[in-house]
Amino acid sequence: MNSTITVEDLAVAIRNSIENTKRMEEGQAYELARHVLNFFGYSDRIIDNILEPEDRDAFYMLEDSGILTTEREETTLYDGREWRIHYWLFRRSKIGELMEVAPVPAHEEKDADSELYTELPDDIWRSRKG
Repeated sequence: MNSTITVEDLAVAIRNSIENTKRMEEGQAYELARHVLNFFGYSDRIIDNILEPEDRDAFYMLEDSGILTTEREETTLYDGREWRIHYWLFRRSKIGELMEVAPVPAHEEKDADSELYTELPDDIWRSRKG
């Protein structure tokens, strides 16, 4: 993967993630990618406390799909107290993997119910008189 994560790269990774493929349309994935990248800019790491609760929810969703991860750092304040700082990080390797996955086109997605109907013989649809 190249050194800069673009909106298009991240949108493809979001769309191809296992958790989101069936729920998120391409336009939604693009908007989420744009929103997330507005926080990161050209960095791979941001501090958690800049996020609003609804933004954090989206970040947790991306963490579940493997696109983001967290880390924390502990530091001692001048008065001796310990302070924890939480960060969000891009997982570049996972984003690269997800970009290589070929998405299933919407018209080819099948669920168990549609499979059932394709297996039925044609004459089943004729009305029966008793």
